[in-house]
Amino acid sequence: QVQLVESGGGLVQPGGSLRLSCAASGRGFTIYDMGWYRQAPGYQRELVAMIERGGRTNYADAVKGRFTISRDNAKNTVYLQMNNLKPEDTAVYSCAADTPFRNWGQGTQVTVSS
Repeated sequence: QVQLVESGGGLVQPGGSLRLSCAASGRGFTIYDMGWYRQAPGYQRELVAMIERGGRTNYADAVKGRFTISRDNAKNTVYLQMNNLKPEDTAVYSCAADTPFRNWGQGTQVTVSS
């Protein structure tokens, strides 16, 4: 079983930046795709960004040019650098990791407000 622990959420003003981290722990697994999803109140969960083990990335249109996903395979960790944050980015951000079964973190709150 894989455990995912996220960190880095919080409150930030519009135009600010945050960096999310998600570390996977456990035994006997290989992580393939890793990524971030978000869910705002009253909305369905949506993909923010994904990164394959080899480094290929995919972003939601709403975050292209502002967010950057990266990973450290040796540490089984995925990062999300979020710049120029907007109020509409406010949501619970959850980490996902495929082993190939989908594993989820508990989520971290990101609030963008003045």
